[in-house]
Amino acid sequence: MSERYKLRNREWLQFVMQHPGRGTPYTVRSLAASIGLSHHSQVGHLHSGERDDCDRDVAHAIAEAVGVAVLVLFAPPASPKQTAATTEPKPPA
Repeated sequence: MSERYKLRNREWLQFVMQHPGRGTPYTVRSLAASIGLSHHSQVGHLHSGERDDCDRDVAHAIAEAVGVAVLVLFAPPASPKQTAATTEPKPPA
């Protein structure tokens, strides 16, 4: 199973689609086509709020296409090592 990146805010995605860092504004279909998706539904679901996550590669491709850093739009999953380190008790010194 691939890592899932969570969309931080769908309004931010909508804004950067209309005001990309380079080029002309994107529609759902044109953004999906520009990142190589065979169908636009995944971008459409993020845009509409029906879904709030996507695969790592899709998140990076969307960010690249609209000209922003991936962490502006998406939050990566928490590291299992970080989660385990905060929940396990420390060994005695």
